[in-house]
Amino acid sequence: MKAMSKSELAAKAGVSRNTLMNWCKPYQKELEAMGLGPNAKVLPPNVVQFLANKLCLDV
Repeated sequence: MKAMSKSELAAKAGVSRNTLMNWCKPYQKELEAMGLGPNAKVLPPNVVQFLANKLCLDV
């Protein structure tokens, strides 16, 4: 995995950035524990991997 912006990950999922962020809301505590801040523009590789697994995304 590589680091991605929220917009890049949303594009790979075929949705808007806002929709992607809505999908992430149930996992907010876990994402914060991984070091993802609410205003982060770039998602670290571990967060991209986590979201790909949880949301069944082909990244």
